[in-house]
Amino acid sequence: MRQPIVYVDTSAIREGKLDELKVAMDHLAAFVEENMPRLISYGFFLDEDETQMTVVSVHPDSASLEFHMDRGAEEFAKFADLIDLLKIEVYGRVSDGVLERLHQKAQKLGSGTVAVHEFQAGFAR
Repeated sequence: MRQPIVYVDTSAIREGKLDELKVAMDHLAAFVEENMPRLISYGFFLDEDETQMTVVSVHPDSASLEFHMDRGAEEFAKFADLIDLLKIEVYGRVSDGVLERLHQKAQKLGSGTVAVHEFQAGFAR
């Protein structure tokens, strides 16, 4: 059975950039909704202090995440002056190509780490 891929990244919001980031989040969410129809879920979350942003997306498979990384690369780059990407965590098996793209994104948007967690047990409906 194919398991979905869950992508989570966490970033520190650069000082004085919160308002600009909120506009960028709205723009990117609309772009993703329009251009990536296979994506199951996509959301931005701010912590209580509004000093960190977390992005959570759920993909049906590794190919969907790879398409997302390729199609969205130019849009993601617009966040470079707004955030410092701290970490990317992926839950589920991804291709080597996706892993390479994740490391590239982490380097372009901050000093973040990348961790992939292999599925062991459970189910998806």
